[in-house]
Amino acid sequence: METDVESVRARLDGEMPKLSVRLLGTLAVTRNRQPVALPASRKLRALFGYLALAPQPVGRSRLCELLWDVPNDPRGELRWCLSKLRAALDAPDRRRVVTQGDTVALDLGDCAVDALEVSSAGVEGIATLGVERLRALAKLFAGDFLDRLELERSPLFNSWLTAQRRRFGTWHAAVLERLVETLPADGDEAIGHLDSWLELAPFEARAHQALLASLVRRGEIGAAEQHLAAAQQLFQSEGLDFAPLRAAWQAIREQRPNGPLRRQPALSTVSQPVAMSGNADTVEPSHASLAVMPFVGESGARGGLADGLTHDIITRLAKLRDFFVIARGSVFALAEEGVAPEEAGRRLKVDYVATGAVRSQAEQLIVNVELVEVRTARIVWAETFEHRPDDLFAVLDDIGNSIVSSISAEIETVERNRAMLKAPNSLNAWEAYHRGLWHMYRFTQAENEQARTFFARAVQIDPTFARAYAGLSFTHWQSAFQRWGDRDRESALAYESAGHSLLVDDHNPAAHWAMGRALWLRGEQDGSLLELERAVDLSPNFALGHYALSFVHSQSGDPQAAISSSDHSRHLSPFDPLLFGMLGARAMSHVRLGQFEEAAQWALKAAARPNAHAIILAIAAHCLALAGRLDEARGFAAAIRRTLPDYRADDFIGTFRFDPDAEALFRQGARRIGLN
Repeated sequence: METDVESVRARLDGEMPKLSVRLLGTLAVTRNRQPVALPASRKLRALFGYLALAPQPVGRSRLCELLWDVPNDPRGELRWCLSKLRAALDAPDRRRVVTQGDTVALDLGDCAVDALEVSSAGVEGIATLGVERLRALAKLFAGDFLDRLELERSPLFNSWLTAQRRRFGTWHAAVLERLVETLPADGDEAIGHLDSWLELAPFEARAHQALLASLVRRGEIGAAEQHLAAAQQLFQSEGLDFAPLRAAWQAIREQRPNGPLRRQPALSTVSQPVAMSGNADTVEPSHASLAVMPFVGESGARGGLADGLTHDIITRLAKLRDFFVIARGSVFALAEEGVAPEEAGRRLKVDYVATGAVRSQAEQLIVNVELVEVRTARIVWAETFEHRPDDLFAVLDDIGNSIVSSISAEIETVERNRAMLKAPNSLNAWEAYHRGLWHMYRFTQAENEQARTFFARAVQIDPTFARAYAGLSFTHWQSAFQRWGDRDRESALAYESAGHSLLVDDHNPAAHWAMGRALWLRGEQDGSLLELERAVDLSPNFALGHYALSFVHSQSGDPQAAISSSDHSRHLSPFDPLLFGMLGARAMSHVRLGQFEEAAQWALKAAARPNAHAIILAIAAHCLALAGRLDEARGFAAAIRRTLPDYRADDFIGTFRFDPDAEALFRQGARRIGLN
């Protein structure tokens, strides 16, 4: 086994640890540089990897459920694995496998563990690290996390494994990108890291752009052109937009090949699928498309804050992956030519154009924004944002959040309403998806079935439509949550559809949102939170991701984190169709904090929403009961029983996954109003 991880820890601590563990690549353990023989059992190795990363002791029941698919004696098999791990890891003066009560943990505090080194660096911030630390970290990535250690008939473990691989893959890419930024661009070492980066992320436009610039610096124009041709073929084979990278190449070529090359601005949008017909710039017509024209400053001037805000909005919208977003270079080039926004929209063949103006007035920063539908020249949304510029960057961040969320929501509303006016048999995939959203947000069993039909049609027409798979997962999730169908079957279908969404587009926040919710249904809170955190990491403006985090934390996680996520989701999407859920999650969090009057107030707001369903009314009934507002609570209980005559506290508790203390509180409320 290589000892790169030992070298990292030795440089940090000034001494060589006795035990070293490699999780990035094929699992291996060494003691004093000599290999430690581990049994060949894949379950044992999977158990070792899981415990090595676990931040706290893990219950035996959890480990049995994770690794064994209904074996004859799961606890017996777990005991066998633990005994073998003790034989391999424990020393006379140090017990590594620690069991206390019904929990198990690994004590690796004084060991060199590559994955933990990387995790620590990730928390510290990759961008803050020096070049030597970055080099050492890059050497630790010997392969995928727990390479080739997938387990048959262990979906919970495999889901956790996939999430970890994504997490470490993201850190690996960040380390390589930071090295490329730090090292001399035309040096062999930087080129080597660029090759590794592209191997890890072959569709990362920034990596291709950096490699092209480095090759030009070295005078290797022919090699750069060969790489460009290969990249174009690769992008086209996957139906990805190559135009931004081609534009970046033109900018690189226009600079002096032997002079200092200026750093190219990062490509402003993630690669988006387009129809690769004769014109590579033509946006595929079955999806909505948007151009954000450069905002203007005082007296119509460009530059400064206006340009920075425009770039930020383009980047954030692209990360949502809701629709196609034209790259920064194209819209800025048209603006330089003096092309009016509506004409720019027609030239770019987009459906919507956003424009804006930034000005300062009486110690106020004022931003005016309009969203125009190109085909009809109709303003579909306009808003003015005013803030005191006490902390300019925080203000711009807040305004950017509001603009991005509003544009996304308004386009979705227009597209939903348009799809409702078309004959069902004439819908393309994009329209069928939005027709599904229209039905989905009604939150009744019949409408949910209608939504499922349209989402299924969307993925049948376009099997690469990640958001449609996420919508399909949502309908199955809703059936399980509302008990409209067999919970186990609908949970399995929600998980399966979410998996399809991830396979189609692992960078789509909606795919990770769907998987996070599906894992919650299966009782996998840790995996659920990992997926939901990945969703908001991919797109910090994805309001449903923040809401789902609030939902999970409100029941058995961190109630303060649930309140924060609930507030943020409502700030991003104040008129969201799921607003009742955002409010209800906050209400349940206040219950767990013992703040019953606050819980009642938020629950009443949730129940007042026009599409609030019976479960939201049940949250209100229980919260009001705990606050001592019994007449109001009984009123909600009576409303529930008009449609669900046999509704009881067990139905409410069984819907959620409360921790024992929270369950006891809600049962107390149910007793006060006769729901027990």
